[in-house]
Amino acid sequence: MQKFHGDPLALTDLEADVISHIALKNERKCQQECTNKPCTYICPSEVYNWNFNANKVAIDYKRCIECGACVLACPQENIIWVYPRAGYGVTYHHG
Repeated sequence: MQKFHGDPLALTDLEADVISHIALKNERKCQQECTNKPCTYICPSEVYNWNFNANKVAIDYKRCIECGACVLACPQENIIWVYPRAGYGVTYHHG
């Protein structure tokens, strides 16, 4: 079996939908109850960023590679994540 020695994201194509497949159940939970904001550092494609000026999480769903790490890492179980609609999202290719 041949190993791929390079950027693993180079083997992906992303076709972003105009409708987000990611949302928060309750934005105040992030603001008031979540101290570490793990979604902002567990996501390998930096979908989540804490906006200090607005005191909320900014979600750039178009960067999502559909790994599901954010849902598992959220201590508040506050992330709604579903697969994008058919024809959208990430496509993985082999090297």
